[in-house]
Amino acid sequence: MKLANGRGRIVGSIAAVALGFGFAAVLAARADAPPTPVHASAIQIEQIQSEDVKLPAEFQMSMYEHVVEEIGKTKRFAHVYRDGDRDAASAPDLVTLHCTVTGFKQGSAMERQVTTVAGATSITVHLEFTDKNGQKLFQNDVKGNVRFFGENLRATYNFSKQVAGVVRQDFAAVTPAKK
Repeated sequence: MKLANGRGRIVGSIAAVALGFGFAAVLAARADAPPTPVHASAIQIEQIQSEDVKLPAEFQMSMYEHVVEEIGKTKRFAHVYRDGDRDAASAPDLVTLHCTVTGFKQGSAMERQVTTVAGATSITVHLEFTDKNGQKLFQNDVKGNVRFFGENLRATYNFSKQVAGVVRQDFAAVTPAKK
């Protein structure tokens, strides 16, 4: 179907430019991701750090517990160690996940129930994955939020799902040991 006065070309050009900008934004967000999946049999998850951002303790603990659980579900590692677990030192290809909260806005579940445009809770966290020697493998920024329905702590669960997505994308699945 041809539009009169060349509008078809203009609309097509605008769509191509928008698609190009969207693709560039995706590339920019993943610029520090590894080009091929990282192979590691173990990961140690450090406690969530929140030095510059005031984060309630219940959010900090909930985030940590959800991240440990969701990374375990990814099946990318034979062992998922908690912060301070001494057994982690014996893993030859240990990866450590460092999480630093860079943004937090506590919303209101009551406002979310009354209106769909107010009351959102959001958490922004900088993830850094390092090898056993402390060398940075890659980093990523992840956001968890609850916008419509649910309690504020639901944002911590949504955050952990985003972290699990990064792990699934950037780490190779663990291969089972041969018998």
